[in-house]
Formats: sequence, C-alpha cells, structure tokens
Amino acid sequence: MIVFVTGPVRSGKSAFALELARESGRTPVYVATYDRAADDAEMAERIARHRADRGPMRTIEANERSGPTLVATLAEARPDEILIVDSLGTWLSSYVLALEDLANADPVAAARELEQQTAALLPALDALVADLVIVSEETGWGLVPPTALGRLFRDRLGRLSAAVAGRAGDAYLVVAGYAVDLGRTGRRVSG
Repeated sequence: MIVFVTGPVRSGKSAFALELARESGRTPVYVATYDRAADDAEMAERIARHRADRGPMRTIEANERSGPTLVATLAEARPDEILIVDSLGTWLSSYVLALEDLANADPVAAARELEQQTAALLPALDALVADLVIVSEETGWGLVPPTALGRLFRDRLGRLSAAVAGRAGDAYLVVAGYAVDLGRTGRRVSG
C-alpha cells in the first residue's frame, strides 16, 4: 500500500503522514531525505525539532551523497514496516542542486539528466514490499520560477508527484492543517 501526501510548505503534511503510519499497525520507519550541509546550523535546529516531534522511531537518513540512497532504502524495507518518506521534494533537490551549472547552460540537457538520475524511483516503488506514506511538496501554485534551476525543480517534482500519486492507493492534499482525501473528492486527470 502506498499513500501519497502532498500540500504546501508548513501545511501539516509530515504530521499527517506520521499519524497515518502510527494508525497502520505496522512498524513505522521515518526516512529523512534532506542532505544538509555540515555548516548549516539553522537546518540542524529544524532537524532536531522534527526528531523531537516524531518521538522515538527508527530513522534512516537516505540521501544521495552521504547515506543510503532512497532507492536502496526502499529495496531493503521489510513487509512488517511502514516507511514515511519525508519528502520527495527534498530528495529531488539534492539532484537538482548538483545540476545548477548545466541548467543555466542547457536546460533541456539538465532536464534529461535529472530524469535519468531519478528514473529508478518508480520501479523501486513498484517492487516495494513494505507499506509507504510518501510526502511531497506541491509546487507551481504561484509565479513561474525566474531561474532555469527553479523551473527544472518545479517541473520534475510535478511529474514525479503525479507518477507516485498514480501508484498510490490513497492520496491526500493537506492545506492549513486539513487533509482532503483526493480519491473521494477529486478526479484523476491524464496529462
């Protein structure tokens, strides 16, 4: 079972995802995807608050530079677990930031490279034996980003979110602390 949770920043997505995981009856495993710089004290403080908020829970810091990758973490999950992946946007950002120079020089080539780098995620979801609640940020509700890098991130995250939500049994939009069941109130569009 895959549950997809999306919404804007600070909407309550992570808290809702943890609530769903705790209600599942399975062993929750929090998968943090942010790959922070060692000298980022403000982010270290945010991470400490997140850890305190979720309480004692096995946590895997899956990032593409210094930890197990997200794809490897999904492959190693056990059937009695429910993974909370928080979040698709922070996972994608590690790839996007590495492509900044290419995005400025050749946005089309950067988009192709990013798609190749992230292509293993969807097959990993299809092969998953554990349950999963995956959190993703909604992007593109405002201005078009003024940089090629920002547009690259927005476009790829939108496509990945749609593909992951398409594999999910349930999908929720969390806005201002309220979760809306998209399967009940929405209609899937192709696009």
